[in-house]
Amino acid sequence: MKFETTNKLKILASAAKYDVSCASSGSNRPNKDKGLGNAAPWGICHSFTEDGRCVSLMKLMLTNHCIYDCAYCANRKSNDIQRTTFTVNELVELVIEFYRRNYIEGLFLSSGIIKNPDYTMERMVRVAKELRTMQNYNGYIHLKSIPGASEELQHQAGLYADRLSVNIEIATENNLKMLAPDKNFKSILIPMNTIRDKIIENKEERRKYRYAPRFSPAGQSTQLIIGATPDNDKHILNLAGKLYNSKKLKRVYYSGYIPVNNYDKRLPALNEPPLKRENRLYQADWLFRFYNYSINEIVNDDYPDLDLEIDPKLSYALRNPWLFPVDINKASLGTILRVPGIGVLSAKKIILGRQYSKLRLSNLKKIGVVLKRAKYFILCNELKALTINELLPENVRKIILRENKPLKQFNNAIHKQLNLFTVN
Repeated sequence: MKFETTNKLKILASAAKYDVSCASSGSNRPNKDKGLGNAAPWGICHSFTEDGRCVSLMKLMLTNHCIYDCAYCANRKSNDIQRTTFTVNELVELVIEFYRRNYIEGLFLSSGIIKNPDYTMERMVRVAKELRTMQNYNGYIHLKSIPGASEELQHQAGLYADRLSVNIEIATENNLKMLAPDKNFKSILIPMNTIRDKIIENKEERRKYRYAPRFSPAGQSTQLIIGATPDNDKHILNLAGKLYNSKKLKRVYYSGYIPVNNYDKRLPALNEPPLKRENRLYQADWLFRFYNYSINEIVNDDYPDLDLEIDPKLSYALRNPWLFPVDINKASLGTILRVPGIGVLSAKKIILGRQYSKLRLSNLKKIGVVLKRAKYFILCNELKALTINELLPENVRKIILRENKPLKQFNNAIHKQLNLFTVN
């Protein structure tokens, strides 16, 4: 690999680490003393397919030059950082070289805005097109669609990419205008609508014509930055719910704000990203996508923010003790799904298993129910634990937090040990 290309790779892979559509990236642990492996920030991250497979993606920016000056962005035009840009040929050759060496299974490509949205988007589309048509590359491609780019370019991008995404970033338009004066909701929602409509049209077309080209078969996604503005979790989750429903998104990613521009007084003074809050938002997102909770049940005017000490499902159960205990051998699937410690797969196994005999404690353990948590919210033959109504919600909360404390202390100790071996 040429030195110039290697240098560009280091700069633009590092610049892409703030986008969270991959599960892990940005680690800096180079090989030392002839050890095994290398986790230096060379742009390889991990994502997960719908069937649970972990795949490696090359995560890069086409350029970190940008005409915008978004307060929260490390690549904003007013920052004095090392800038560079890949040519289309350089990036295509890099992807193919890494793929042939079995380093990656796909490409995630984003970009700063150079000259204007169309100019940038046209080059990103060319990368995907050349990979598909010139290199016969059939691996996964995720392109960040540029707000403000033409509808024709959005259409071309969808013909070559597996997934498209448009980052909305801030949950309310007033705060977006404050932190990113060059952006507005309209410029973001228009390409979202275009992509949604094209996906629907393509599905109809493929019903009529079997070999019609596919358009963004893995759908579209977006990202929301958490903690850069005073928007509460109710605002964030309401927006996410609307986007899932009206834009037919596959995923909303929540990214804890990383304080990279502390000099900008519009931003909050944080010492570290709000990762616990980010995790709670993902758990809440899971509840209304797969557990049939309404957003108003998770967050509302009385509880506008998620509880950081306990997960949203447990928080809901403690706020609604009259719904429990649930009789495992009689309750409906929807009711069983409300029980803390019971997941979707376990709930379905309970419904199936009780068709043959009454379920007992041993059956629930085999099914995978987390009894340490669920026992306060269920009735099940020989299970004689005191329930939430006998113990009272505040006491159940204290018990569960106390039981989780040893695990938390163990995890903290492990992290401290790992830090001793991490090269900063």
